[in-house]
Amino acid sequence: MWVYEKKLLYPVEVTTCNPKLARYIMEQYGGADGELAAALRYMNQRYTVPDKVIGVLNDIATEEFSHLEMLATMIYKLTKDASPQQLEEAGLAAHFVNHGHALFYENAGGVPFTSTYIQAKGDPIADLYEDIAAEEKARATYQWLIDLSDDPGLTDALRFLRERENIHSLRFRESVEILKEERDRKKIF
Repeated sequence: MWVYEKKLLYPVEVTTCNPKLARYIMEQYGGADGELAAALRYMNQRYTVPDKVIGVLNDIATEEFSHLEMLATMIYKLTKDASPQQLEEAGLAAHFVNHGHALFYENAGGVPFTSTYIQAKGDPIADLYEDIAAEEKARATYQWLIDLSDDPGLTDALRFLRERENIHSLRFRESVEILKEERDRKKIF
């Protein structure tokens, strides 16, 4: 199904050690509206949508995994040279005690990822509206991360991710319209 190219979807350049910013970026790594939740949500929902939109869900789910890889790179680069004291000052002491410098799926507050973040109603239109909302929330979070970043290379990568959320939202909106037309024409779902 996938062909993995051993390169990031978009380059991630980080110039300084900044564990505090890494902590904030963890929201998109393991939070409710983050990339892991999105990828798993869309991959799961694709089984209960009409054939006309399966490809959209599959394509976007796959891209979300590449976004997850970018975020992992950001977090790793922002923390790899951090001392235990810097991690503690950034609010990552508990993370460090449990995981060292390893990545772990959790949000910015340190709450571990949970499958309760993943919504699936089984109604294609309801699920797509959920997906649009998820993309818009992710876009907003990326904007807030951009506002907090003072690293030009990192900010550039965050802007790329924010713009991809816009594209995903548009693709889901298009899919809703396709399904509404089909529903109205055939009187289904």
